[in-house]
Amino acid sequence: MSDEVKRTGRELVYEGAILKVYKDHMEFANGNTADWDYIHHDGAAAVVPVLDDGRILMVSQYRNALERYTLEIPAGKLDDPNEPGLECSRRELEEETGYKSENLEWLITLRTTVAFCNEKIEIYVAKDLIPTHQHLDEDEYVDVKAYTLAELKEMIFTGKIEDSKTVAAILAYESKYLQ
Repeated sequence: MSDEVKRTGRELVYEGAILKVYKDHMEFANGNTADWDYIHHDGAAAVVPVLDDGRILMVSQYRNALERYTLEIPAGKLDDPNEPGLECSRRELEEETGYKSENLEWLITLRTTVAFCNEKIEIYVAKDLIPTHQHLDEDEYVDVKAYTLAELKEMIFTGKIEDSKTVAAILAYESKYLQ
């Protein structure tokens, strides 16, 4: 931390299945103090699965926080904080879409909400997809559909796709591979 900001304490307020919520006690160079929320997340990985014809596989699933279905790239949390993002993205690709790939390449790394959470998502591009079958968790219901890049960009710019990892990944994919 810098000389202007110092954490003087951290209290665990809540521990859930995928995150821990803390209250951090902060002190500032001017003598003021404050309590800040901090959310710890072990990390995640995601993948942009590209079919041979250039279409991108997307997943639709219910998101409780938004109380609706969302359209996203396949993603999931790391099984262990030290699990490589590449392994996680490979696993999530097959689990959620029913495709696997040995041709994955790192695209970008995101920090989703830097003001209060340390979540990090590594995003990869998967090509040369091989059909297998989905391996969904017991509480997972995922529909898979392929879209063109133009269709996805239209959905981003009309507000149908709002998921930050998906927006960033689709636009980064276009920038890196198609321009």
